[in-house]
Amino acid sequence: MRKDPLRLAIQVGLYVALYFLTAFVFGPLLLWLGGYLAGNTGAVLFSAIAANWLTLRIYENRRLVDLGLWWNRASLDNLAFGLIGGAGSACVVLLPPLLTGAAHMSRTPAEPGTAGTVLFVTALLAAGAAGEELFFRGYGFQRLLAVLGPYATILPVGVVFALLHVSNPNPTWLGIANTAGFGILFGYAYLRSRDLWLAIGLHFGWNFTLPLFGVNLSGLRIKVTGYEMSWTAGDLWSGAEYGPEASVLTSTVLLALFLYVWKVPIRRQASPLTDPPAESAICEPAPPLPS
Repeated sequence: MRKDPLRLAIQVGLYVALYFLTAFVFGPLLLWLGGYLAGNTGAVLFSAIAANWLTLRIYENRRLVDLGLWWNRASLDNLAFGLIGGAGSACVVLLPPLLTGAAHMSRTPAEPGTAGTVLFVTALLAAGAAGEELFFRGYGFQRLLAVLGPYATILPVGVVFALLHVSNPNPTWLGIANTAGFGILFGYAYLRSRDLWLAIGLHFGWNFTLPLFGVNLSGLRIKVTGYEMSWTAGDLWSGAEYGPEASVLTSTVLLALFLYVWKVPIRRQASPLTDPPAESAICEPAPPLPS
């Protein structure tokens, strides 16, 4: 892996520029076609695919699957571990307040949940998680990881991941700090698995479970089941309008999630962009032929 700072800056800079250029050009059209949530989600996914595909073709002559999107038994296992960790951690945050009376579920008759709504929200959140992971853990992240190493890559990218959530409704300092923690967690998940499926599973599992309980997701209200979770505890526990991601409960569970990703038997896959090239065998000169 060549440590050429200028080349690295150009590669990553072009990658980011292509993402935002694609979002700028196609985002308004997707917003017009799909509305706020579906349009934004579609713009993120489409822009991430375009930026990764173009930079891979320009610099690596590789395919999108080489970012860690192969579909094999290891991918399936990693995705399953991610889904279990993401959904399980969300339940650990939300079930204790319900069991202790710090929160309760209430019906919202004006927002009845239907099977079609659940399917639509599932597809929306899956596309959103895949799009964000493709962008934040895609080509730019993997090039930085290969050249700069894990600490100089995972921590800053996790902070940038959080800062881009500041524009969400009702952000708080604790919510942004916890979001940075998730960004670092997803980067660590890639480091362990060297595919994107573990991070996508964690991301989607968390994002899918919160709306099922009727709480806000990063400040966004996503109506799914026709129920909502009302809190009697203070904002420090509930996360207020930003949702549980801005609560101290999530801060604690994040630490457990890091332990989970560290200990769970992840299937580590080969990574063309981040693994050092295999050393070729050294050819020894043949002994001279007898005269």
